Amino acid sequence: MTTLTGPGREVLDMSFFQDPYAVYDRLRVEGPVHAMRTPDGIDVWVITRYEEAKEALSDARFTKDFSGVPDIFAQQSTGVSAHEGYTDILTKHMLFADPPDHTRLRELAAKAFTRRRVEALRPEIQQIVDGLLDTISAAGEVDLLRSLSFPMSMAVTCRLLGIPPADEDAFRTWTETIFTTNDPARMNEAVRGVDQYLVDVIEAKRADPADDLITALINAREDGDRLSDRELVSTCALMFVAGYETTASMVGNAVLALLKNPDKLAELKADPSLMPNAVDELLRFDGPVNVATLRSTATDVTVAGTTIPKGQFVLVSLIAANRDGEKFPEPARLDFTRPLGGSLAFGHGIHYCLGAPLSRVEIEVALSRLLARFPDLSLAREPETLQWRNSLLVRGLSTLPIRLH
Repeated sequence: MTTLTGPGREVLDMSFFQDPYAVYDRLRVEGPVHAMRTPDGIDVWVITRYEEAKEALSDARFTKDFSGVPDIFAQQSTGVSAHEGYTDILTKHMLFADPPDHTRLRELAAKAFTRRRVEALRPEIQQIVDGLLDTISAAGEVDLLRSLSFPMSMAVTCRLLGIPPADEDAFRTWTETIFTTNDPARMNEAVRGVDQYLVDVIEAKRADPADDLITALINAREDGDRLSDRELVSTCALMFVAGYETTASMVGNAVLALLKNPDKLAELKADPSLMPNAVDELLRFDGPVNVATLRSTATDVTVAGTTIPKGQFVLVSLIAANRDGEKFPEPARLDFTRPLGGSLAFGHGIHYCLGAPLSRVEIEVALSRLLARFPDLSLAREPETLQWRNSLLVRGLSTLPIRLH
């Protein structure tokens, strides 16, 4: 549901999270840009059509520089300021930077986070997934998110970074708190936990290097430049928090989409070579990121005839853009033969997700192994009873009850 407040500003209520597509479908018809208020009281401008969304994602006038934003955000919502470490650990990385700072940070991170490193992880990802499927093989019904999606994504992220398996539970708790809590005290406690842990592990890897991403980030050089200690911590936190939550949620979204479209599930089981195309289409169909991370206007910006004043928050809806019928014919239909490319599931432009190749591998391996191991899996609840997380950023289920046999 939505209501109007002020001069034409529409308010989203909590039911929006259960079916954002119904709202976005209407908004796209009305226009590409909309003045909205989020369920937690933040005034934003939301971009919903594909062409305008793609342009906005690469328009430097929509700044990602986070300086000053936490105070504005706090004033618009609860008025509670975050812990002083919050801004550093969660914002001193490339996702919340503009060129030239963004260029420098991304080039250094890209030297460490290579496709070779991702492909080298594939056998280990397969081993992780197979182990998790072994654990649930005798069960009749499981929550696939808690049994497969989140444990897989956590284990892969820890292996990538070089974090011991014994510490996975602590990281899972911190990350879930950061994404789900509205309690500033709990948020700050989780942020401090991640911060201190990464400070300690970076120091340890300087003394005892290993073949992992943290060591590679420590050693990354570009014309004599390197990441500072604060930038190292924040970059590692970004890769952890962003990669873990979104990939895990996407596995759940993909399985639900397949089970709600049995003809497409049968098509994929009959021809496993379709899997790479299927993953691309599933990401477009119901991706794990509702809106791209926060932007603000550095100056007055006119989009399709609507002027967004300077100093306003702007959200680009990736899932709305990916259901734009002007770009994708019959956008609400799964089509594994749809021409590849064009999806904004991982963003666009200089902020295109650096971890996209790893996420694709994880999703592909998880779906392939799951369908091969449990070809008769089915939903254990009616689809309309499933609950989606109350998150404007992450598009993901709270639980996904599945019958395996």
